[in-house]
Amino acid sequence: MKILGRIIDAFPVWILIGSVLALIEPTLFLWFKPYIGLALTVIMLGMGLVLRAEDFKRVLENPLLVGAAALFQYTLMPFYGWALGRLFDLSQPLAVGLIIVACCPGGTASNVICYLARANVALSVSMTAVSTLLAVIATPLLTALLIGDRVEVSIWNLMIGTASVVLVPVIGGILVNRYLPRAARRVAPFSPLAALIAILLVIGSIIGEDREVLLESGFQLLAAVTTLHLLGFGSGYWLAKWLLKDEQASRTVAIEVGMQNSGLGAVLARDNFPALIGVAAPSAITGSVHNIIGSLIVWMCRRYPAR
Repeated sequence: MKILGRIIDAFPVWILIGSVLALIEPTLFLWFKPYIGLALTVIMLGMGLVLRAEDFKRVLENPLLVGAAALFQYTLMPFYGWALGRLFDLSQPLAVGLIIVACCPGGTASNVICYLARANVALSVSMTAVSTLLAVIATPLLTALLIGDRVEVSIWNLMIGTASVVLVPVIGGILVNRYLPRAARRVAPFSPLAALIAILLVIGSIIGEDREVLLESGFQLLAAVTTLHLLGFGSGYWLAKWLLKDEQASRTVAIEVGMQNSGLGAVLARDNFPALIGVAAPSAITGSVHNIIGSLIVWMCRRYPAR
């Protein structure tokens, strides 16, 4: 268990190594692309194994926790995306792509990072579910407002995707924990390692697929995307700290606000703005950058536990 803990503590190192390898030799990770959805489902199932129904009851008893994350998600991040596109003088396609991903809800990766960082996983899953459901209305409206064009989102596909990737496996894990507690206790200690490996493979496959775009976009776009997430993590934490007065909840909100659903951003960009070459590049970079920053947060949170 000590060796396992040290491997998990070195999460940022593994992510950095994997990212570099994916840029040098994409084929090392491209084979995993068809299994990304399955990997996230397995990870969420593992998280459910350490949760109980009572955890969610406590969250629902204080809706301010979930509401704060949703509020920050759909006010701070869209504004940052719009402002950074202008500040870094991005081209029209890249600026549009940055705004789109900034208007997206939190992704399931935030639940994994919260899990590894020993934050409030039940709160994180609740935040992701709520922000994703709100995205049906919030993402198109905010994108249209900031870009001046209309973006259509499939309500049915978004809800089905949320249920299949987040809610169903987590509920399945909770049921196993409740009715098969011995099996849950045996598997739970190895869930963080499985999550680490899965994230590494997911990030590597994303970088490998978009290698050329990443190499051609240069420092300008990378700086804009990195700044977007740093602002999301930082302001999410301090605003939550001021509002909630709870360290673990503040860390959870920071992770949720700072990590976007880059997959949704890429799909919206490509489907709704096909004439803008490179419009999905910000979403591709986001998928790697927010996980790398998130891995550093995992290291910090595990080194300095919440009190």
